[in-house]
Amino acid sequence: MHLRRVHPPAQYRGMPARFVRLNTLALLLAAPLPVARAQHTVDWPVYGGSDDHTHYTTLGQISPANVKQLKVAWTYATHDEFSGSEMQTNPVVVDGVLYGTSPKLRVFALDAASGRELWSFDPQNGAPPTSRIRHRGVVVTGDRVLFNYRNRLYALDRRTGRPIRTFGDSGWVDLRAGLGRPVQGLSVTASSPGVVFEGLLIMGSTVPEALPSAPGDIRAYDVLSGRLQWSFHTIPHPGEPGYETWPPDAWKIAGGANAWSGVTLDAKRAMVFVATGSASYDFYGGNRVGDDLYANSVIALDARTGRHVWHYQVLRHDLWDRDLPAAPVLVTVTHGGKAIDAVAQITKTGHVFVLDRATGAPLFPVEEHAMPATTLAGDRASPTQHFPLFPPPFTRQQLTRAELTTRTPAAHAAALKLFEQYGTKDPFDPPNEKGTIIFPGVDGGGEWGGPAFDPATGLLYVNANEMAWLLKLVPRSDRSLYAANCASCHGDTRAGSAMAPSLLGIAERRTPQQVAQIIREGTGRMPAFGSALEGRAVTDLVNFLFTGHDSSAAAGPDPFGVPYRNAYFDIFVDHEGYPGIKPPWGTLNAIDLNAGRIAWSVPLGEYPKLAARGIRDTGTDNYGGAIVTENGLLFIAATTYDNRIRAFDKRTGRLLWSAALPAAGNATPSTYMVNGVQYLVIACGGGKNGAKSGGTYVAFALPSRQSSRSAARR
Repeated sequence: MHLRRVHPPAQYRGMPARFVRLNTLALLLAAPLPVARAQHTVDWPVYGGSDDHTHYTTLGQISPANVKQLKVAWTYATHDEFSGSEMQTNPVVVDGVLYGTSPKLRVFALDAASGRELWSFDPQNGAPPTSRIRHRGVVVTGDRVLFNYRNRLYALDRRTGRPIRTFGDSGWVDLRAGLGRPVQGLSVTASSPGVVFEGLLIMGSTVPEALPSAPGDIRAYDVLSGRLQWSFHTIPHPGEPGYETWPPDAWKIAGGANAWSGVTLDAKRAMVFVATGSASYDFYGGNRVGDDLYANSVIALDARTGRHVWHYQVLRHDLWDRDLPAAPVLVTVTHGGKAIDAVAQITKTGHVFVLDRATGAPLFPVEEHAMPATTLAGDRASPTQHFPLFPPPFTRQQLTRAELTTRTPAAHAAALKLFEQYGTKDPFDPPNEKGTIIFPGVDGGGEWGGPAFDPATGLLYVNANEMAWLLKLVPRSDRSLYAANCASCHGDTRAGSAMAPSLLGIAERRTPQQVAQIIREGTGRMPAFGSALEGRAVTDLVNFLFTGHDSSAAAGPDPFGVPYRNAYFDIFVDHEGYPGIKPPWGTLNAIDLNAGRIAWSVPLGEYPKLAARGIRDTGTDNYGGAIVTENGLLFIAATTYDNRIRAFDKRTGRLLWSAALPAAGNATPSTYMVNGVQYLVIACGGGKNGAKSGGTYVAFALPSRQSSRSAARR
């Protein structure tokens, strides 16, 4: 028998030789994959396209000259959307097979050339979803697909979609385990996939932003067995560096400081980089007085051991939910005539920190600015925060009376009333009982889609939101379970907010048993109340949600020492629901990281109803990132209300092409080549900020190339 020489797949690069040999042999002996690798096949093998998170491709069949010819090549309807659902997946394409997830987190494999379903795995076994789940992709490595559903990390057979029973507990690992807390009291999931290095899956997590909350440990699992190999404590334990920046017992009860936006890998250096969020609870820090290291930090770790290499804390003692919103991006820049490997980190406040990749030292000057003092008893704001001088911010930095909307006189009057009521003087005014305007808002500035980077020009492309948010706190003296535990996110009237769905009419969408399960187990950013609400308390709370009759006993003091809760937390809008500030409300920006300047900036998106009245190019809130091509294109969907995907000239920001989508593409697109045809695919999930939900993947290609492929098959 003649055996052809097989080169190890890209996903095994950097792994021990024995691991590579065993798994390559396993792939040879296994039944063939549904679509074999052709000579002209180029993958999109990981979340974001590459482990450095640059969203960059050298594929050039689609070019500035022919991009207007793009047509829909195929669509795949998941039929899994429901009211309020989202679908933020960046599809992974390996060997001509596309792997993605649906709004209910069904995992599937498609023929990447036709959109034909090859297999599907439903972790809910056909049960209807109980709540919205935000999820951004899977990991494909060797013979398996790794993905997260709630607290379960699954390993599926890449050929069949069935759980691999030798992984963890018959196919899955419980992410709540190994955190030093009782498992039943935790809500832990992962909205963004991790990275694979030498047989380790290295990942962050999504945990609640209120208390109770789990800590945001960075962890590495063996991809074959599922065993935990190392952990890095983002809330330091006694004896670990940074422990002194928290109260003595914070490591036992504090939560957050989690890398929910993903992990970035430098395989040559055997280093991983993460960007962490704020500590829980977001808006009051009296129970975590101090700098709260390693919250709001860029952290570099040894990928083999989890050992701390360096860190840079972007924001101390966060009181504004200003998580670092996207994974770090590995870039090479030219400074002082020298090429320097660096890390670029965007922020919700519209800044870019450019840090030396080896040391974490800033490459541009950084200034310390004095901050307003805390107004809530028991808390203490950081006296200073630091700001990079270059590049300049890619969003406006302070909301003034002059920046209020003038769309109509009535809109201006409505915005002015709120502006004067909240009375914010500084963008870093701490939360208080009178109210605070957070600007840029808690969704950015920069957001989770993250930047794209062009190594040829040194340009970093960032889509940004420019919307203010309103926040008001009240003392936690509530005498009902709902007000004490739920009103912070869902509102006093149960009508919901931009951060949490409405609970009105929940009896039409869920059963009492489903609601009780969500309360006990939590979901995403919602904490699990299993340890705080037991027995009759859960029954009383469910009864209130279904009947409006409040029979609960007095809530009593907060067990986690947080004496305040949100009374109001939502986007600052006028009387018709449009942003209360002047446009642009969303932008696309090109930032020169060599010179430290903004190269260009254009509005991104528009509101169809306003456009019909001649108010065009306002920009909209946008979620999901761009991809940049070597030959001059920048592709992005992201815009919430106009349901379009666009291509821009990466040098100038000029719009070259756009196409309608069935729902907003609040995700990062992928591009790949199968049998000589380049495709561009986007997940159209919608569902953000009241927009309609969707569940369809749409792939585009050049018609002439599709025709050539069909002719060749005949």
